[in-house]
Amino acid sequence: MNIFSVGGAVRDELLGLPVADRDYVVVGATPDELIALGYKPVGKDFPVFLHPRTHEEYALARTERKTARGYHGFAFHAAPDVTLEEDLVRRDLTINAMARDAAGALIDPYGGERDLKARVLRHVSPAFAEDPVRILRLARFAARFAPLGFTVADETLDLMRGMVRAGEADALVAERVWQELAKGLMEQKPSRLFETLRACGALARVLPELDVLWGVPQRAEHHPEIDTGVHVMMVVDYAASQNHPLDVRFAALTHDLGKGATPPAEWPRHHGHEERSVGLVRTLCERLRVPAECRDLALVMAREHGNIHRAAELRANTIVMLLQGADAFRKPERFARLLLACESDKRGRLGKENAPYPPAARMAAALQAAAAVDAGAIAKQIAEPERIKEKVYQARVSAVRAALNDHED
Repeated sequence: MNIFSVGGAVRDELLGLPVADRDYVVVGATPDELIALGYKPVGKDFPVFLHPRTHEEYALARTERKTARGYHGFAFHAAPDVTLEEDLVRRDLTINAMARDAAGALIDPYGGERDLKARVLRHVSPAFAEDPVRILRLARFAARFAPLGFTVADETLDLMRGMVRAGEADALVAERVWQELAKGLMEQKPSRLFETLRACGALARVLPELDVLWGVPQRAEHHPEIDTGVHVMMVVDYAASQNHPLDVRFAALTHDLGKGATPPAEWPRHHGHEERSVGLVRTLCERLRVPAECRDLALVMAREHGNIHRAAELRANTIVMLLQGADAFRKPERFARLLLACESDKRGRLGKENAPYPPAARMAAALQAAAAVDAGAIAKQIAEPERIKEKVYQARVSAVRAALNDHED
């Protein structure tokens, strides 16, 4: 029995990056032998075990064979006679197909170290085309390693295009698409994920609402970058540069989907795009089964980002209605994240990366003032219950007006 460190840990060590998790491949052993040594079996589809002390994952060397469309359509073979090279060749990218033995020696049968030095993401073998999830994974790696200068090999991009044409991307299930997109959004350069998917044609299959934004013009005085797709990529990258959480990044990604449904005759104006965006965001979230936290922030962002940008023009009563509609009194933390998403939208424009964003402070001050109104005390003073809601609203409007030093509406 021989044990090898494999995959991301080997890659990241060679890149000088911190290693979060280590995975191991065991060659020349059977499941019974590992169980006898105290390893705990956890693999559902193939033999994977947890080390009895470190709880790190150890997988038996295996081969796989494509049996049906999609990423579930594989038959696995794990046996003591499967070699390390046979195990590594089934992996996605050359930079993920390296190993180290117990003495620390590098084992690199497919040129992973060469591609690391050349900053290239390249598939190991034609078997890459058998698993559509690898399209998403490669795009995610493109986002992760973009700051290091990595690009996708031409032959790998061609292979991915062929997979899309063959319908493999259509076999992706919603949960797995969301899982990979969410991970990609949390990388340093999330725009590279979507640009890579677009380059191979997969974006139109998994996120058609986003794919149509490229080539849609906006008014240059508001958007010097003009192209809506380019703008959205700038917005998500700005959100990433500020280390914003996933729900803020997802709201940044989806806030302008309605511009893709603007009739071309109306370009470059997009009157009513907020309402169209809400419907498209809801459809997208239902299809991909997006978690509620991300969905809800994206919906309120799509609906209200234009109003928040115009906060200086809004009267106190309009601001209170906006706060109520955004459920800001019950969920002030979410409203704070909404303001982060709006700021990302405003700064995700050519030459506007460091521009001030006064609406954030104005809306935060308004919420603080309105939330300080004691609704319970007002309710005790009102004999008619049907009047309580209106009196609380009026009190909040007065509080906001005073806090913002606004004149009478």
